[in-house]
Amino acid sequence: MTKTKLSPIVAGTMNWGIWDKKLSMTEMAHMIHLCLENGISTFDHADIYGSYTTESEFGKAFASSKIPREKIQLVSKCGIQHISPNRDNKIKHYNYDRNYIIWSVENSLANLNTDYLDVLLLHRPSPLMQADEIAEAVEKLKSEGKILDFGLSNFTASQTELIRQKTTVSYNQVQFSATHFEPMLDGSFDYMQIHNITPMSWNPLGSIFREDTDQTRRLKKLLARLVDKYHYGSDTLLLAWIIQHPAGVIPVAGTVNVARIQALMTAAALKLEPEDWFAIWAESMGNDVP
Repeated sequence: MTKTKLSPIVAGTMNWGIWDKKLSMTEMAHMIHLCLENGISTFDHADIYGSYTTESEFGKAFASSKIPREKIQLVSKCGIQHISPNRDNKIKHYNYDRNYIIWSVENSLANLNTDYLDVLLLHRPSPLMQADEIAEAVEKLKSEGKILDFGLSNFTASQTELIRQKTTVSYNQVQFSATHFEPMLDGSFDYMQIHNITPMSWNPLGSIFREDTDQTRRLKKLLARLVDKYHYGSDTLLLAWIIQHPAGVIPVAGTVNVARIQALMTAAALKLEPEDWFAIWAESMGNDVP
């Protein structure tokens, strides 16, 4: 079965709304156009973003943009019960009941002004999730054309296998970057390659530009040399490092900086020399590779 084709880099919308950038409808519509103009056609959402408001804001902006639906791909997630004035949740928890998954997708479709999601992801694993019930919801949503593909987010290989035994899993969005490289060592990416599951990477730039640690200082020193060698910015080099992994990882980039958006797709075409790829890993660890 052919998976929905996503762009090589995905635009993450988590910070577009009230959680950070507070983009207006006009600004969001401009951002959607800007992403498309620069080869980024996939937009990553979750129902909880913006305390359950960002999907709706994006949906209004998308409707105003007049962009045909078939020109973009929409990914969204459900399951986290977020503490919010917009929901009657007294404690953060997870819900993967059949009826809740179906209701949540239909709610996301209404908010996003669309008839279908290209990809639905379960946001985080729950100890109480029942694979049969999840599969029933997924198959119903697929049969009704409300989702085209299904995947997971932050699931381990064994948790993924539990769900995969009941329904097709096409994606798993995990944390992966030069400063958080565990998925390539703990069997996660091996498992995904074996079962034709495409990884997505959230927080693909890691902590390099947000924290001042021995690790980030080592990496910045190396990156300064690589910028001179490759004539690309540090963020482009870090995304290229991710994309070069044979698992076919798709980074989810949350920037709304115009210059950075314009440069993002260059990472998909940039191939680091093997020694430079390993140098980034080695500097992150603080020692030679094993």
